Amino acid sequence: MGDLTCPLCTLDEIATHGERNECVTCGHEWEKEEEGLVVKDAYGNILQNGDIIAMVKDLKLKGSNQVLKSGMKSKPIRLVEGDHEIDCRMDGMSIALKACFVKKVQG
Repeated sequence: MGDLTCPLCTLDEIATHGERNECVTCGHEWEKEEEGLVVKDAYGNILQNGDIIAMVKDLKLKGSNQVLKSGMKSKPIRLVEGDHEIDCRMDGMSIALKACFVKKVQG
């Protein structure tokens, strides 16, 4: 038992078998989800360590008179636990950002 619920019957009596979960009530089986930190940008794209991001709106940095402008790109990012999920370098500064203010840059 635990935090899992069956995707078919929505009950929470779940048994785990290696790489699979099984609902004790209805017998439905499904693959276990990969555990770990999942961070999504402002548009729902999943971010990973090493991605490049861009600001989606102007954001004034607290304790400073500097502003991160919309469209400004980062160096490769590092994902971290906590309120500000992204550590990166942008415009020569090391900063922590919330994922809701950025978008993943393709390519």
